Amino acid sequence: MKLYDELKARGLIAQVTDEELISDLINNGKATFYIGFDPTADSLHVGHFMALCLMKRLQMAGNRPIALIGGGTGMIGDPSGRSDMRQMMTQETIQHNCDCFKKQMSRFIDFSEGKAMMVNNADWLLDLNYIEVLREVGAHFSVNRMLTAECYKQRMEKGLSFLEFNYMIMQAYDFYALFQKYGCNLQFGGDDQWSNMLAGTELIRRKLGKDASAMTITLLLNSEGKKMGKTQSGAVWLDPEKTSPFDFYQYWRNVGDADVLKCIRMLTFLPLEQIDEMDAWEGSQLNQAKEILAYELTNMVHGEEEAKRAQESARALFSQGNAADMPTAELTEEDLTEGGIDILSMLLKSGLVPSKAEARRAVQQGGVAVDGEKVSDIQAVFGKEKLSGEGLVLKKGKKNFRKVVLK
Repeated sequence: MKLYDELKARGLIAQVTDEELISDLINNGKATFYIGFDPTADSLHVGHFMALCLMKRLQMAGNRPIALIGGGTGMIGDPSGRSDMRQMMTQETIQHNCDCFKKQMSRFIDFSEGKAMMVNNADWLLDLNYIEVLREVGAHFSVNRMLTAECYKQRMEKGLSFLEFNYMIMQAYDFYALFQKYGCNLQFGGDDQWSNMLAGTELIRRKLGKDASAMTITLLLNSEGKKMGKTQSGAVWLDPEKTSPFDFYQYWRNVGDADVLKCIRMLTFLPLEQIDEMDAWEGSQLNQAKEILAYELTNMVHGEEEAKRAQESARALFSQGNAADMPTAELTEEDLTEGGIDILSMLLKSGLVPSKAEARRAVQQGGVAVDGEKVSDIQAVFGKEKLSGEGLVLKKGKKNFRKVVLK
C-alpha cells in the first residue's frame, strides 16, 4: 500500500485540493511540507500528537517536514474554535515556548541536515511593513469571503477584533514565504484550518501564477485530535514535568471502547493488517487494545524504559491497588484544617477533579474510595496521622488513582 492510501486507510485525511498531485508528491518523497504550531504554552500536548505522528510518517517515506513555530502569529492569536480572545504573550515567553517545542519534537522528527527544518514565522512577519502588507498581500483578499470562513463565525457572535481578523492573512503569508524560501509545496492542518490554508494556496497562485505547485491537505485534527488534549483535571502534556509518564500512559489506557481502535489506527505505527485483525475484538480484548495503545504512545514520547515502568505500575495498580510509580499528590500543613483534610478538598488538591462541585458529585455517586474503602460522606475528614508515612491511596472512578501524602 502506498503512503497516501495508508494515510486514508488510517482515517487521517479529511480534505485535499488536488488528490492526484498530492498523492504523487507524498508517495514519491517529493513533498516539502509544513505544519504550524502556535507557542501558546511551554509544552506540546496530546492534541498535537496526530500532527507529530504524521510528520514522522512522511519523513520516513523521504519527504521533508518543516515545523513552523508561530512566533509571529502567536503575537496575534488564532481565533479558530475560540469564543474569546487569546491572552497576549511577550516575545520572551513566545521564544521560551518555541525552544521547549523543538526539544520535544526531536523525539519524533530528525532535524539533522537536509532531513527537516524548524523555522519561526517571526523571522519574516515581524519585519513586514504595514503598507507593504496592505498593497502586496491585502489586495488579494476579499473581506466578504473572509467573513464566511468557519474560523471566524464563533468569534463574530461576541465580537471579532481587527487584530484577530488579520490571522488568516498572516497564515496565508506563511505558506507564501515558505514556498519562496524553502520550496515548501504542501501544507497540512486541522479541519478548523481549512479556510486559512486555502487562503495560502490562493495567495501563491495569485502572486506567482496558476502553475505554482502549492497544495493543501487537512487532517481530522480538530474533531479528533484537539478533543484528545484534555481531561477533567486539565491538559495532557508531553512534558514529563507537567504530565508524568504514568499519567500519560493512564490517559491512553482509559480511552473509551469506541475510540481505542481509531486511536491505534491514527496514532501508532503498527501495521494496518495487525490493526484490522483487532476490529473484531470486544469485551476484555478491548482492554488489551488499550494497553497496546498506551504502551506504544508512551514509548514514542517518553522512551521504552518509562513505557515499561508505566505499564507494570498500571497492572500492579489494577490487580493489587498499589504501585511504585503511582502519581503522588503532596500536601503541606497549610492544606490541613485542625489537623485534617476533608474528602472534597483532598480530591481537588490531588488533581483528580477540577472543582469541589465535581468532587461532591463523585462522592455522592459512589465513585470515591480511600485505601480501598468507599467514601460516601462528603464531610469525611482524614487526619494528619493517616497522611503521614506512606500516605493514603485515593481513587476516583475505576482507573484514576493518587497517593496522597503529607510533606
